[in-house]
Amino acid sequence: MANMSVQLVAVERLLWSGEATSVVAQTTEGEIGILPGHEPVLGQLIEGGVVRINTTDNDTVTAAVHGGFLSVTGDGVSVLAEDAELSQEIDVAKAREEVNSGDEQARTQAAARLRAAGQTD
Repeated sequence: MANMSVQLVAVERLLWSGEATSVVAQTTEGEIGILPGHEPVLGQLIEGGVVRINTTDNDTVTAAVHGGFLSVTGDGVSVLAEDAELSQEIDVAKAREEVNSGDEQARTQAAARLRAAGQTD
């Protein structure tokens, strides 16, 4: 099976980099799935989205992503997020509290964190 190089980067750090078989992301135009050999594309990520990367080791890297861009080129896929958290880094209890907060942006981001962590929101 063909592979592609993928990088998941937030403003302050590299979250994940490696070889993958597919990437699924939520853009302002809808959910997009990327496989090796995909045509070049640039998409704007939604606020409070989830990105899933299926690695060549049959693992899935899941992250809550808050804004940014998805870039697909002949060299691979780059997810360039304003802010992002890997699923294993998410404080589920804190995210559940924030889902009930009065701030709409905080609720949106908390809901994405819960989805990325495999929790219901």
